[in-house]
Amino acid sequence: MIKIKAVQFLRMENVMKRISIAIDGPSGSGKSTAAKNLAKLLNIEYIDTGAMYRAAALKAIEQGISIDNDSVTEMLENTEIDFSNGSILLDGVDVGDRIRTLEVSSMASRISALPGCRRKLVDIQRKIASKKSVVMDGRDIGTNVLPDADYKFFITAPLETRARRRWQEIGERDGVSLDEVREDLAKRDKLDTTRALDPLVEADDAVEISTEEHGIYETAELLRSYVK
Repeated sequence: MIKIKAVQFLRMENVMKRISIAIDGPSGSGKSTAAKNLAKLLNIEYIDTGAMYRAAALKAIEQGISIDNDSVTEMLENTEIDFSNGSILLDGVDVGDRIRTLEVSSMASRISALPGCRRKLVDIQRKIASKKSVVMDGRDIGTNVLPDADYKFFITAPLETRARRRWQEIGERDGVSLDEVREDLAKRDKLDTTRALDPLVEADDAVEISTEEHGIYETAELLRSYVK
């Protein structure tokens, strides 16, 4: 199902115009894969904001940082998070594989609810988008980080579909069951949609797309059709 609430069509006469594309959706919906592939199709930068929160969570776990606003904010004052050739760098080290565990995923939702953490990372995200064309995905890109984005999409899929995908990604590696992954996603959904600060919500002017019906990879081509 594709539900179009409103679509802003960008005039493409000037191909050098900087554009911003915001993609939101729940964990495991396929938004990151779709966003990454769309960025490749358009030859612009992909910014995985969820990975930024995961990186912060990873550092907090490894350093035994207390998950409260003051402690995490202080940690981030001495933390560098950046992207290079599709990889996320935490203090100069590629942590792409280490941030995809169930433990880090759960901690990322807690970290992302802290005001100091969100302010720090949102500031970085906006600075990146102000300098170049980007496809940015996360939980509140279209509603908070880039409310004036040229294009906004909301990628979704049923909980069972998302749980099975995530389990196939990490289950064998981490030794967790499908039930554990499903329970974790359900908790993350609740945390993300009910948090007081910038909750996961579909922007009024977003295009909603279900990856259950379209598939994760073909979704990128569908997204590009709107941009064109």
